[in-house]
Amino acid sequence: MTTTLALSAGTWQLDPAASTATFRVGNLGRTVHGTVPLLEGTLEVSDDGRPADVHGSLDLGAIATGNDRRDKDLRKPSLLDLENHPTMTFASRTITPTETGWHVTGRLRVRNIAVPVSGDVTLSTTDPATATLTVTARFDRKPIGIRAPRLLIGRFIDVALTATVRAT
Repeated sequence: MTTTLALSAGTWQLDPAASTATFRVGNLGRTVHGTVPLLEGTLEVSDDGRPADVHGSLDLGAIATGNDRRDKDLRKPSLLDLENHPTMTFASRTITPTETGWHVTGRLRVRNIAVPVSGDVTLSTTDPATATLTVTARFDRKPIGIRAPRLLIGRFIDVALTATVRAT
């Protein structure tokens, strides 16, 4: 059985100041946690109250792991190549209901390379014009061209977003 979570039909805009994106990845046998600011995002909701289309972008140029040297290394062309590709984008039109919200499948674009990624979304509504979405996803760094031994950087990156959206 799936939920009947619903939002008001129309366009919902991300409130970057009230939203966060975090990630975790293996590094030298430990887990590194970091943050990436959300820049913008839109959520189109169909007349039945279900998300039909989602787009968003993150500011990789402001990535922070709590280690200045590591953050500087991430800017290198062999890793995130932030001088040439300072943002990461996501777009999806494949959204299906689940027991706790929705499952979203789309394309993540990093370093100008698009890779498939999917994740789960839960919803908590604070009022009819504002909603908070919690997103969890995992993606493989290899297809986006980040070349480093697995010991240095784990193959999979776990992402969690808490996004506040407002009806427009």
